[in-house]
Amino acid sequence: MISLVITLVVIGVLLWLVNTYIPMDGKIKQILNVVVVICVVVWLLSAFGVLGHSGDIQVPQVK
Repeated sequence: MISLVITLVVIGVLLWLVNTYIPMDGKIKQILNVVVVICVVVWLLSAFGVLGHSGDIQVPQVK
């Protein structure tokens, strides 16, 4: 549980650093923030077992 909190803090600090110190257009920052939040939410759902392996992509084999 501690590693989960530490990871969330590190992600938050990195996102804050990118938003603060890297000059970007506002729309690009907004898209970046949304992508990071969606990835973190999916990661948390997977970590707590809500998603499981349903996110795996099945690619048919070509023979």
